[in-house]
Amino acid sequence: MYKIVTKKELNPTVTQMEIEAPLVANKAKPGQFIILRVDDTGERIPLTVAGVNKTAGTVKIIFQIVGATTFKLNQKNAGEYIEDFVGPLGEPTHLDGLKKVCIIGGGVGCAIAMPVAETLHDMGAEVTSIIGFRNKDLVILEDEFNACSDKLYIVTDDGSYGEHGNVCMPLERLLAGGEQFDMIIAIGPLVMMKFVVEAARPYNTPVTVSMNPIMIDGTGMCGGCRLTLNVDGKRVTKFACVDGPDFDGYQVDFDEAMSRGRMYSDFERHAYEDTCNLFKKGGK
Repeated sequence: MYKIVTKKELNPTVTQMEIEAPLVANKAKPGQFIILRVDDTGERIPLTVAGVNKTAGTVKIIFQIVGATTFKLNQKNAGEYIEDFVGPLGEPTHLDGLKKVCIIGGGVGCAIAMPVAETLHDMGAEVTSIIGFRNKDLVILEDEFNACSDKLYIVTDDGSYGEHGNVCMPLERLLAGGEQFDMIIAIGPLVMMKFVVEAARPYNTPVTVSMNPIMIDGTGMCGGCRLTLNVDGKRVTKFACVDGPDFDGYQVDFDEAMSRGRMYSDFERHAYEDTCNLFKKGGK
């Protein structure tokens, strides 16, 4: 059993928790993830490590309440316990040698992007961060990004906070103005990452994308995170959870990944609604 040390609502649909897991905290690096179960009958879900405190032995996770399991997890409070918390899994984000980097986070993907930006900042790299949200009420981690970014751009779809638009707009402006990055690291919805890649393509700027959105069981056994890469004219199959989650954005077949990602949306919605109704009736 793993103790929930702290719980904080970042916005109406996103929650941050710190979990007491000293062995994981001692090993985890930016870009890696854990697998958890809320209770002994629950499903296993992957969540990216959003930070660690090695001294306290805690691991920070940030999750969006979108399905049955994240709804159940959000019912837990500080001082309570979850059943399993296993990791770290996946390959860490490769940061060695990077001196000037653009970090792009979309929505809850900012939870994954933030520890990468923090690590690069601590390494002495120049960090430009661009974070995007649908509206002002959904903005998260602004202070944390401010603290580790040389430049920070915030955009919202409706213009209610920061710049009106999407993350590609400041990126295109920077690239067109002559900014040269060693790497662009994009983490967020698949469609966002696809268009970040297309915005960077005319400038031949390397782009790393995190394929966390397509992961399911975290071991490669379910096949749900199967990914097609175009490598030297050949189509190659990889698995996001064991070969990634980071990949060369220019190689990823985003259209296929998005099509496969929509296959179970109706099923997940029904599971979420059933779980909500169960809790409303006093179930656990």
